[in-house]
Amino acid sequence: MSRALKALATVIDPELRAPITELGMVGEIQETEDSVTATIKLTIVGCPAAQSIERDVRAALAKEFCEVVVFMTTMTSEERQGLTLKLRGDKPPKFNPFAEKDCLTRVIFVSSGKGGVGKSTLTVNLAVALAKLGHKVGLLDADIFGYSVPQLIGVNQSPTKVDQLMLPPIAHDVKVISIGFFVKDNQPVAWRGPMLHRAVEQFLTDVHWGDLDFLLVDLPPGTGDVAISLGQLLPSAQSLVVTTPQHTAAMVAERSGAIGLQTGQSILGVIENMSYLPTANGPLELFGAGGGQAVADRLTEISGTQVSVLGKISISQGLRESADDQMPIVVSNPSDQAAQEITAVASAIASMPRGLSGKSLRISPS
Repeated sequence: MSRALKALATVIDPELRAPITELGMVGEIQETEDSVTATIKLTIVGCPAAQSIERDVRAALAKEFCEVVVFMTTMTSEERQGLTLKLRGDKPPKFNPFAEKDCLTRVIFVSSGKGGVGKSTLTVNLAVALAKLGHKVGLLDADIFGYSVPQLIGVNQSPTKVDQLMLPPIAHDVKVISIGFFVKDNQPVAWRGPMLHRAVEQFLTDVHWGDLDFLLVDLPPGTGDVAISLGQLLPSAQSLVVTTPQHTAAMVAERSGAIGLQTGQSILGVIENMSYLPTANGPLELFGAGGGQAVADRLTEISGTQVSVLGKISISQGLRESADDQMPIVVSNPSDQAAQEITAVASAIASMPRGLSGKSLRISPS
């Protein structure tokens, strides 16, 4: 391998998370002892990662050569088709990788009985916390009518489309997809059941998620069409139920866990959000107490398996401010009490053993 190719092999495409030399993005190279001219082929015209790729290419080549010239161009249609086939592997188009029996990704539905309990904010922060712990994480915003994940995580670019395959934007090392990327000017989405099913199905089949350790799915509140569709599309998922302490909210939250049981999901656990307000005199339970445990107890009874409260998240002004600033609090202020509690929940989830019964470990005997 030439010096130039060795240098370019260190450049990682920020969307595909693979060396550009493995993605067919390196064109003609001319090199001498002191100079190099390289052609880099972007996937599409107007690729959002163009500037960062060119910068990284120049930096990598400058370590080996005194004079560097880089030409940026785009792949031909045939080259894009080849890249799409490479990304899909031996899988057909419109393929749902998370429904396969040998899929090792842990799919977690984050649900709530009603809106306003902080479900989406917790989902985003849990996803980012898991990524900070070193895991490969995807985040699917399935709240079609009330989409908020792009704002909460701070993504303002649309997915890159390579033929019929979408490359999800990445923020804080989390791959993100949302209907919010496809509507303009905060327009409402007014769809009925079949359209909703098709949308969430496309988020699974038409997006190049790659190999993930976790896929977190931010479900809409309640027990409607999207929850049922995703339950059918992802039968091996686990449900993480978010509630607040008051018992009226807990009664509603119980239903969101129960609908998951009806569509085949197991219950991962319960999170009690807005659990208390930290004060100098100790915790102040503004919204009552015991709601999270009540949901866990009821879901234990319904499911026949032990369901636990994985965490109680305190009321935090910083958490609200970070959401408004489009920056997850586990990144902007990890020392905040709520951030620490969310990170503790992420650690607990990551440490839970995954069920591998009946799954291929993709290991070939030597």
